[in-house]
Amino acid sequence: MKKLLVLSLLAIVGAAQLRASDANTPRGDLVVRVESCEAILREFQASPSTAIPPQVWQKARGLIILNQFKAGLVFGVKTGYGILMVKKPSGRWSLPVLIDASEASFGLQLGAKSVETVFILTDDATPRLLFSNQFNIGVDAKAVAGPSAVAYENDARPTFVAPVLAYSRTVGLYAGATVKGGRVSRNDAANFNLYATSYTMPELLYSDWVSAPAEVQPLIAYVQQLSP
Repeated sequence: MKKLLVLSLLAIVGAAQLRASDANTPRGDLVVRVESCEAILREFQASPSTAIPPQVWQKARGLIILNQFKAGLVFGVKTGYGILMVKKPSGRWSLPVLIDASEASFGLQLGAKSVETVFILTDDATPRLLFSNQFNIGVDAKAVAGPSAVAYENDARPTFVAPVLAYSRTVGLYAGATVKGGRVSRNDAANFNLYATSYTMPELLYSDWVSAPAEVQPLIAYVQQLSP
């Protein structure tokens, strides 16, 4: 919990500059984003109330982890970042590629809220929606709340057929009317910087042309452990 708090605070400091300056963002700041997403996933898995059960991980073909922040008075904008990973035909998980996550909101708004979400993608087509720059989770790809580990432990035998299974939690207080977009978009500038390459998202996800730097290896290894 302490590590996630520190990483989240560091990430919030630069959240307003996510889109404009990622080509020039210090690489260490981009590494913090990956590490924050890893910390979110580990904390989800540490609690039975939020853990994604093995039965779901067996179906996983892709993974999105988002760390979003909402704050405002009268008008608010949710901004944030995340990572996308895919499971290759070989069964090995890809590099984590950085993505943007933004959501406009309008209405009376008080307080602030951090939203942490893990999406399990159960088909091979959904991750490719990001190749055209952005997609709206829940619109371009049907999303439902994923079954919890507790449900399986209670022998509820939940079924899931949606291409996107969502697991989410919020931190902080927030009140007001909102219009949610749920958009995620590719961030080639950040990935060029993070991986010191000109390869784009499809190549980073599906090829073996870029070796995983040390900073992202713990996340890859952990996801591989969850979904071998």
